Amino acid sequence: MTSADGWGDDVYQPDPSEIQEDSGVLDVEDTLDFDGVADPLDRGWSPPERPLAVNHFGVTAAEAKAGETLDQRLAEELPDPAPPDDDGIGDCAGTDGEPLDDEVGDARSGRLVAPDEGAHEDDEAALVATDVGIDGAAASAEEAAVHVIDEDSVSG
Repeated sequence: MTSADGWGDDVYQPDPSEIQEDSGVLDVEDTLDFDGVADPLDRGWSPPERPLAVNHFGVTAAEAKAGETLDQRLAEELPDPAPPDDDGIGDCAGTDGEPLDDEVGDARSGRLVAPDEGAHEDDEAALVATDVGIDGAAASAEEAAVHVIDEDSVSG
């Protein structure tokens, strides 16, 4: 095959009318996420205007080659913050227990079924359901979390 046969002629080459311009950064109205910034070019992170680790050991080649001693590493560590004496949460003094909640009962509820049983026409405007019992211990986590409470004991 010779160069006159046109090796490159068989390859598709778009004509200038088919070439689209690069649109660059999309405008806010052309994207699906809005993060509160009107101009997309205003997004970003600006590094702090201070030198980073210039006083730290190991910046120079000689320090990096020599390595850091254990004492130097330990001197750079920060102590753990002390836990607060009282965080105001919990029902027992000196523990991390959960607060008492009068909307959590001791008796677990079973499956809740609406009056229309999920298959018939819904004549009831309110969200009501009947407890039909625990269904063979095959409850989902959401169903197992529902407990029966006494309406008279609920405050508020």
